[in-house]
Amino acid sequence: MKFPLPPARIKSLLTAEGLIGAERFDALLAEAERKNQNILDVLISEKVAEPDYLNNLIARTLGVDRIDLGKGTIDKEVLQLLPETIARDREVILFRRETDGTLDVAMVDPSDLETIEFLAHRFKARVKPYLTTSENLRQGYSVYGYEVEQSFKKIIEDNVREAQANPAKDAKEMAAQLPIVGIVDNILSYAIAMRASDIHIEVLEESTFVRYRIDGILYEILEVTKTVHPAIIARIKLLSGLKIDEHFEPQDGRFRHRVGNETVDVRVSVIPTFYGEKVVMRLLEATQKPLSLEEVGLSAEAAQVMTDELKKAYGMVLVCGPTGSGKTTTLYALMNILNRPQVNITTVEDPIEYNMRYVNQTQINPQAGITFASGLRALLRQDPNIIMVGEIRDGETAGIAVEAALTGHLLLSSLHTNDAPTAIPRLFDLGVQAYLVSSVLNVVIAQRLVRKICPSCIYSYDTDESTAITIENQRKVLGIPEGAFSVPKILYRGKGCAACNGVGYVGRFGIFEVLGITDPLRKIIATEPFDDAKFRIEAHRSGMKMMFEDGLEKAELALTTIDEVLRVIRE
Repeated sequence: MKFPLPPARIKSLLTAEGLIGAERFDALLAEAERKNQNILDVLISEKVAEPDYLNNLIARTLGVDRIDLGKGTIDKEVLQLLPETIARDREVILFRRETDGTLDVAMVDPSDLETIEFLAHRFKARVKPYLTTSENLRQGYSVYGYEVEQSFKKIIEDNVREAQANPAKDAKEMAAQLPIVGIVDNILSYAIAMRASDIHIEVLEESTFVRYRIDGILYEILEVTKTVHPAIIARIKLLSGLKIDEHFEPQDGRFRHRVGNETVDVRVSVIPTFYGEKVVMRLLEATQKPLSLEEVGLSAEAAQVMTDELKKAYGMVLVCGPTGSGKTTTLYALMNILNRPQVNITTVEDPIEYNMRYVNQTQINPQAGITFASGLRALLRQDPNIIMVGEIRDGETAGIAVEAALTGHLLLSSLHTNDAPTAIPRLFDLGVQAYLVSSVLNVVIAQRLVRKICPSCIYSYDTDESTAITIENQRKVLGIPEGAFSVPKILYRGKGCAACNGVGYVGRFGIFEVLGITDPLRKIIATEPFDDAKFRIEAHRSGMKMMFEDGLEKAELALTTIDEVLRVIRE
């Protein structure tokens, strides 16, 4: 990751502005270096300064302007002058050509003279650098994906024809064929350009379909003849270190794929189906940083509640939601806050999705006898202060987790429940006694992921009567007290544009309910039989906002749409 100013220069700027003292800056810099993180990310997460303030300060110091690539500023013809691989490698976007021929270039490091000279020499033109963020730059790269769709499909079709013209004799030879290598590489690279989180390769009676999951929604991308399906599967198995000649047992593996300077971890699952083997590949950024609580989507109020709860030396913190709701990302954000030199953090996960520096992470492996329960039992002998268990799935794991939280450890984990209050009866179902749940539980977070409105094509509209009635009906269904919120008068949505592939959304963030366990709530938990209705009333009285309320606030703030909030709440 390139960066325009050295830490010493940032220190002098921020201390001169009176935002931070020299000693505290040095301490935060040491923490950033220890965790291998960008000092700016640490300064933002510690609320030393807002992101906009820091970026404006850097731009002013460098004597350049800032650019937001998400506001329809990209001229697609100018963008295509520089191939995507070079743009990603240099961390730049060509977004406009001025009347005098000057090329306007968005850069994360406008002081990178080598890249500026490279572009000036390549295009024989004056180059004017603008400061942008790496997140904003990735949004610009998505426009490449939208523009290259037709060329992507043509490349795949050409490779399919070549593979059919020269069929291989066995699976290993198929996996090494250049056309097949090209098909798989292009499917992966195009998925990264389109910001896909998952790739589904599914075989039907006559053909093979490729679908991408983008911002939680599956889109059909490609259909090819079924004859190349075995070769594509063989290639993916070869990359993943799986058995190429095994076709009747599920297999799991992983590998890394590189596009420009971006490396992606690919987690692979292969299962047999009626017409052949199906593959699902989960794409994970190998260099992704743990997000702050605000970046995950928690409001300032909810983030403060969580920060206070994490100061406790022992107890249990649970993150709840269905599969794919972002629980693991939230757990990593919590661990990032807790990751200090004074504590020993150990985890047992399935899988390890992000490698955290100075955190001792263990991957479960049932074939080697490492399950959540056995792994957790072993971790307790490693003198931990903080333990993270990827998921509590069974009674044995739940029992050991509760015991660990009662004996001086702070334990973080996840549960599959629809909301925060349901975590209580779920623990009862797993065999944990009510008095233990009451004693050990500190806080429960429940969450869903909603899509962000595309900033390039956002527009506002007056809330109509039908939408107001729908919101009011949802309040009644969820049992939210009357008067807890008012229906927004203005809402927002995206029209659809090149930057968002015509869907009106770019990226996702969380909507949450944060349930801090107060003394009145502990009494209700410990009283048998458990009174769910009474518990929910007291939870709301104690300050818990339901996910629908949080989502409604974010829809009113133009972060997402009311349709999106209703979609995920009703799932």
